[in-house]
Amino acid sequence: MAITRWLNRTVGIFVFFFLDIVDYLLCFTYKILDFFFESEWKPCYCSSPLEAQTKTEKIIVSERGEYSKVVSMTRTKIHFDEISDTLYSRGPSLLTRLSKLVRSVKCFNYTGLIMRCNVVDSCDHNDQSKKKTRGGNKKRLMTLNSTVVDKSPTTPRWSDCHCSFCTSRLSSSNKDSLFVKVQQPKDNKKARDNVVFIHGFLSSSSFWTETVFPSFSNSAKSNYRLIAVDLLGYGRSPKPNDSLYTLREHLEMIEKSVISHYKLKTFHIVAHSLGCVLALALAVKHPGAIKSLTLLAPPFYKVPKGVQPAQYVMRKVAPKNVWPPMQFGASLISWYEHIGRTVCLVLCKNHQLIESLTRLLTLNRMRTYLIEGFLCHTHNGSWHTLHNIIFGSGGKLESYLDYVRDHVDCDVNIFHGGKDEVIPVECSYNVKTKVPHATVHVIPDKDHITIVVGRQKDFARELELIWQKSTKTY
Repeated sequence: MAITRWLNRTVGIFVFFFLDIVDYLLCFTYKILDFFFESEWKPCYCSSPLEAQTKTEKIIVSERGEYSKVVSMTRTKIHFDEISDTLYSRGPSLLTRLSKLVRSVKCFNYTGLIMRCNVVDSCDHNDQSKKKTRGGNKKRLMTLNSTVVDKSPTTPRWSDCHCSFCTSRLSSSNKDSLFVKVQQPKDNKKARDNVVFIHGFLSSSSFWTETVFPSFSNSAKSNYRLIAVDLLGYGRSPKPNDSLYTLREHLEMIEKSVISHYKLKTFHIVAHSLGCVLALALAVKHPGAIKSLTLLAPPFYKVPKGVQPAQYVMRKVAPKNVWPPMQFGASLISWYEHIGRTVCLVLCKNHQLIESLTRLLTLNRMRTYLIEGFLCHTHNGSWHTLHNIIFGSGGKLESYLDYVRDHVDCDVNIFHGGKDEVIPVECSYNVKTKVPHATVHVIPDKDHITIVVGRQKDFARELELIWQKSTKTY
């Protein structure tokens, strides 16, 4: 084992150094291509935050700590968001350090929108607004000189897929809401309970609708309204290219498209991987509405004191190993922004061709719903969701679990595959230590996907038992 770890690290040094060089070169390549196809180049996270903010509507007002504070402005609202520091700081790459040093010198020559402040205390719609002092801080003034450009933020970029499936929401009357698949009794009034299904990273609602939905008993189908949602940036849901895909944005879209639209007063939640973070956040916001929480492979890592949570979680999920393949793939899309965009350009933009070839080569014997979920997204959406939700939640999940333990009166069940190489089983046991009344089910010989796929009938029965028990005790 020691030799294997040594070999993995040694080979990894050379492989990831090579990838550092490739990503560095791709950075300049995409700037040229973006300018050629879109008449402008958008800042990437190789840029310093100050350089990036001069070319975007997102204004960074604080760069220290686990999160950068960002002001997001629309025509009607001003939002304060938190973005994970892993977006700008992703490890000790020599090339990255050198490039940032050069850019930091260049930044002194930038003119335009410059905000000389540490924290924004308040904002007013008037251009001339006074900032009151707090704790002895000096007065701060933020001047915004913006021009409204009539360019739709939902229009796909040149490197994104433009097919009718991926852009179906653009021509829909519900283009500002998520795609939701509902399975309910013919007489909706007979539905006793609601169940909201939230998929994981690089997935879609088909992860549920093609597996467990058909596997439920007739009794469950006649008593429950089953609701599966495509998260923002995935499947048939909107994929805005100006979004940072923060926790606030994801939650607001779920609340608008599911909870408010279907007028849910109480509901069960079933969530997988990334979806577990959103499920816990929903439980904190709607504690009285949750009837049961079923979490599959929750990404909860215990962060040591004195360590930045987002950075710690990133290194646990994507440890820069070349083996096993799942960890290498996770490292590739986590550490390298431009290599990840290239993967999306090659695979996601051509997902229809890949699906057709798969059907042809397997003589139509293989269902392609997993390919749909894995490839029907944009790089902007997956990149920001990965960093802002999975990594960025590293410092939040502990407080969420504490709140669920103390204030959410519902059953909590956790399922985890014994051979999960993406999220280790210890994460589920970590949840158990924070929520003692939670029940952990480890399924031997199953991984991150086969915890559901391939055992959907068994999982459907398990869910029905959970809901029945919760209904009796609610």
